Amino acid sequence: MQTWSSRKLKRITIVHCGLKKNITSYYLQNRGFSFGISDVTPSKKLLQHKEVLLEHGYSKCNDYIEKLKAGTLQCQPGCTPEETLEAVMLRELSGIREQAAKTCFAELHPTNSALIMALSGSKGSNINISQMIACVGQQAISGKRVPNGFENRALPHFERHSAIPAARGFVQNSFYSGLTPTEFFFHTMAGREGLVDTAVKTAETGYLQRRLVKCLEDLVVHYDGTVRNAVNEMVDTIYGGDGLDPVSMETRNKPVDLVHQYDNLRAQHPHGEQRPLLGAEIPETLESLFKTPEFIESRDDFKVDVRNHINTVAKRIEQLQKRYDKYKDICNQIECITADQLLKFLRRINDRYNRAVSEPGTAVGAIAAQSIGEPGTQMTLKTFHFAGVASMNITQGVPRIVEIINATKTISTPIITAELENSHSMEFARQVKARIEKTTLAELSSYVEVVCGPYSCYLAIGIDMARIKLLGLHINLDTIVFSILKSRMRVKPSQVQSVAKLSRIVVRVEATRTSTINAELARLALSLQNVVVAGLPNIARAVIAVDDAKQPPTYKLCIEGYGLRDVIATFGVVGEHTRSNNICEIYQTLGIEAARTIIMSEITEVMEGHGMSVDWRHIMLLASQMTARGEVLGITRHGLAKMRESVFNLASFEKTADHLFDAAYYGQTDAINGVSERIILGMPAGIGTGIFKLLQHHEDKQVPPIEPTISSSLNLLPCI
Repeated sequence: MQTWSSRKLKRITIVHCGLKKNITSYYLQNRGFSFGISDVTPSKKLLQHKEVLLEHGYSKCNDYIEKLKAGTLQCQPGCTPEETLEAVMLRELSGIREQAAKTCFAELHPTNSALIMALSGSKGSNINISQMIACVGQQAISGKRVPNGFENRALPHFERHSAIPAARGFVQNSFYSGLTPTEFFFHTMAGREGLVDTAVKTAETGYLQRRLVKCLEDLVVHYDGTVRNAVNEMVDTIYGGDGLDPVSMETRNKPVDLVHQYDNLRAQHPHGEQRPLLGAEIPETLESLFKTPEFIESRDDFKVDVRNHINTVAKRIEQLQKRYDKYKDICNQIECITADQLLKFLRRINDRYNRAVSEPGTAVGAIAAQSIGEPGTQMTLKTFHFAGVASMNITQGVPRIVEIINATKTISTPIITAELENSHSMEFARQVKARIEKTTLAELSSYVEVVCGPYSCYLAIGIDMARIKLLGLHINLDTIVFSILKSRMRVKPSQVQSVAKLSRIVVRVEATRTSTINAELARLALSLQNVVVAGLPNIARAVIAVDDAKQPPTYKLCIEGYGLRDVIATFGVVGEHTRSNNICEIYQTLGIEAARTIIMSEITEVMEGHGMSVDWRHIMLLASQMTARGEVLGITRHGLAKMRESVFNLASFEKTADHLFDAAYYGQTDAINGVSERIILGMPAGIGTGIFKLLQHHEDKQVPPIEPTISSSLNLLPCI
């Protein structure tokens, strides 16, 4: 069969001499593409390397467990010893699979069917291949290792409180070697979570897309290039910042692939007998062509892009001409351009830029809603750690998209990223961290005692001065007393005093009408421990993130909690480069334009984190609609009510009976301008050709005035 196939292929090659595009299809028709057990059989070298990796990884995990038992495990910032153990174990076990995967791909032949499928993008990924051949790896439940059950163990096959990899969901086998019963059970647990997540996500993303469509459906590009809603309110001065249609983009953000088009034109139109331009002449010729009537009114972005590309070409040609000064024919054969070729290139690119302009009437709002909603259905369940910080998780995927679009005020993982004035000093980062991170009295107190004497009772709080020095806190006994007095403890200045010799703070109590001295002592003993003596009260913790990719390493702070204004005002923090992922806090601190920018960047980061690419014009339009009224409005029934005042529009979304009853009771009117209203009443919607209006001049009738556009309204502004 193989011999016949080879002879057949040779015959086809001869018959189709010059038609190489048919060879591949004929070859695949005869040979096919198969995937079998031989494609996932591990080599001896891979198995040996895997055993070494497992031994090394297990020994390190055992060391961590022993350190925890001995109490010598160094805790990560803001984590308990148990949480630290989980973080380091998860990092170590994830590294085993990654290293095994690298060896696996080094061993695979380029003709391996599984590798071809993954690289071409037809099906599967590198992780699937490594799980089949090398190691399935750590099974995750809610982004963590498999938790212990009601008997302090994940399965009855292991000892209670066991923290070894096998007892908490690590699968060292591959699908080729076969899973043990316990490994299989752990694998089904992770698989069940994936199924449940898919089912829940489908309903959530469906509702998300419905809300997006309802709030954006009437946004249309008008004849002056602006994006307006049904009542002619401007949402964007120009669609996407450049007025171009995302459908017409040849590259990611540009309507023309200049390199490809330049090479294509030189191949289709050789210079022939015309004199090639010298390197120095090319920019001058280009500028002279831009001044001709054909291109004088062309788009500015077209001119900038072409100018950059042609200047690069000119430098390249100039270098060639200097190198081959005495062999100009050789230089012209390598690369050259004539004035005629340059003119044809400009005409081609200009035409493509003009064709890429969004047509008036395009329902850009509905397109944006679909373009953001559809990728949401493809988002998989993933665990994301903040860059450079293993112990700090960050919400991603559909839950994060929902938080952004709902404009939620209290988000699940508020993170403030602060750049430092001295980003190369670890000691400087620790000092700034001490100024920001909340420190309570309980963290600094060595003891809290109730002292009862013959004449009075008081509370004695011992302050650990060594710990204050270790943490780098700029506080003393007097500042701690001040913090107690300004807190809501109902303590008078005469009741609190510091004893410097004993590093102690004494709080005397008095009986009140409602409570005895004993009750007051018990109340203060508990409540005083929560008094914030240093840092910002709304900051749960601050972690120093290290970027090892740069040399020397750079440091920045990742801060959990709220209080962007206070963090920006902290000495040592670069306020201009400090940002929060809480949109409402950004709006209250930096204003509506900053909120619009952060909405765009946050949605883009979530999409790119899942390997998806959504054109920024769609995301920009969504951000503009959410901030067009001067405040951040969520894409919810409450936000929609503030965006539009149409009764039918609101009734067609949610709480139909309530909206119609209120409208009838208060005698509300509806102008019937939006898409939903016109569909309900069977009228043409104001999108596409529906925005076109024809004014007919007649002697008996007065022509209605034309509504001013942005360009004409600018001329009507009074001189200032």
